[in-house]
Amino acid sequence: MVKAIVCGVSGRMGGLISRLILRDKNFSLAGAVEKDGHPEIGKEIEGVRVVSDLARIVEKCQVVIDFTEAEATMEHLAICRRAKTAMVIGTTGFNQEQRGRIKRMSREIPIFISPNMSLGVNLLFKLIKEASWYLKDYEVEIVETHHNRKKDAPSGTAKKIAEIIALDREKNPDKIIKYGRCGLAGKRNPEEIGIHSLRLANVVGEHTVIFANQGERIELTHQAHSREIFAQGALKAASFIVKQKPGLYNMENLL
Repeated sequence: MVKAIVCGVSGRMGGLISRLILRDKNFSLAGAVEKDGHPEIGKEIEGVRVVSDLARIVEKCQVVIDFTEAEATMEHLAICRRAKTAMVIGTTGFNQEQRGRIKRMSREIPIFISPNMSLGVNLLFKLIKEASWYLKDYEVEIVETHHNRKKDAPSGTAKKIAEIIALDREKNPDKIIKYGRCGLAGKRNPEEIGIHSLRLANVVGEHTVIFANQGERIELTHQAHSREIFAQGALKAASFIVKQKPGLYNMENLL
């Protein structure tokens, strides 16, 4: 049985993950964490008290599952590093410096990180890589849509898609990815990869990648209709990461 602590347990993803853990005979909820001052602090989830300090309870678990915000995740990761505890990270919106710190900490503990825990999306990554190889001369645009409460834009998944295509074409992602267009944007650079973010109502998540030339257009789309696919993926990641040596892992390793 995998003993897991969920950070951000009152959030949309954290709450769903904790409920799945409580229903799964292969898991036990060893702890629940929320940010300091949250109204759920001190309340119980099936006998597990919600606390604000991961360091107080981290020794009770084998893995910490975190779908919070970048700064909070980095604080939780530092606690896991000191405790030598594995971590699953579904948080997005990390900057370059934070990504570097995550990579360095993975030398000491096993870390599973993915901008999207869906099996379907990770299959989409593979299809996109293959399509990009065949369609090297095609222009590429990415459109992502999420609910109106999502804080970061573009989504981590959209960034990942753009990076896959850029690296497959042996280009530096930082130099060819263009985030939206406004005003006199000028003639489109054939090498650039455009990313466009839509925020609408309660959309769980949708990503479309468009490859086009003068004669045709090919679109690859993934639509998420329920957040449960991400929560299920997080539990699969947790089962996987507790068996691994220190290192940085993702859905490709799991699959």
